[in-house]
Amino acid sequence: MRLLTFAMDWRILICILNVLLQGGMSLHLVELRIPSHAVRNQSARLECHFDLDGETLYSVKWYKDGNEFYRFVPRNMPPAQVFPLPGVTVDMHNSTESQVVLSSVQLSTSGTYRCEVSGEAPFFQTVTEHGHMIVVALPEEEPRIAGGRNRYQVGDTVRVNCTSGRSKPAAQLNWFINGENADQSFLKGPETFVTGREGLETSVLGLEFVVKPKHFKQGDMKLKCLATIATVYWRSNEESVEGERPQRASVLESRGTVAPSGSRADRVQAAGSSSIFAQGITACVFSGFFAAAVLVVFR
Repeated sequence: MRLLTFAMDWRILICILNVLLQGGMSLHLVELRIPSHAVRNQSARLECHFDLDGETLYSVKWYKDGNEFYRFVPRNMPPAQVFPLPGVTVDMHNSTESQVVLSSVQLSTSGTYRCEVSGEAPFFQTVTEHGHMIVVALPEEEPRIAGGRNRYQVGDTVRVNCTSGRSKPAAQLNWFINGENADQSFLKGPETFVTGREGLETSVLGLEFVVKPKHFKQGDMKLKCLATIATVYWRSNEESVEGERPQRASVLESRGTVAPSGSRADRVQAAGSSSIFAQGITACVFSGFFAAAVLVVFR
């Protein structure tokens, strides 16, 4: 008798387990969509898609860091209910059983969000999944480049810094030379500085290298700094500097030719002048003798 009772108890237990297993396979989550990053003061949509597969929905609950802030129970009236939580503001008009919309998210809205879906009695099957969301405070200005010169020549050393605007988290900086990623050995840093009550962060990345002929494209060199934060922020700043260009002659040569001092032309001219002078002296002496002879004859 005891053996029969034991066998029946096992059959009942196995039957219950089969029902539970079959029921466990019916309700399942299809997809959980939680944005990895959201922009401060904008809205964020959290989606939880599930398949009841014949079951009746009992409730959908949302948690942030383990604290419930939204519940949807179809048989309640109204079906949606919100629980106050710092940093979380639910847009009730756009929230349903499959999604919850958070309005005007703040840095304190960052955290781990979990969706929990439960079926109706008698088993109340429950499935759950979670994801992490970071709220980003975007920089209010583009990255700045400082320390550069207007002109470089081969052999000069370029030393410049790129500084991002204040943000949370800090922007990731990258340097490009003529559109190509700068060699890692050229980079100095990055360094991150935290300022203000909100703990906003500023990044600084230096670039230092010796200029080579390959760094000039058609006589110019372009230095660009790119600042990014995940997929929500992408800004750059670029400076174009000139290479030293060959000096051109400022005065054109005269078409005429000027003989240098002491040249053959000078000597010829001097010789000619001396000959003329001698001829003049001779003429004067000859004239004097002729005049004297005439006076003697007439006396």
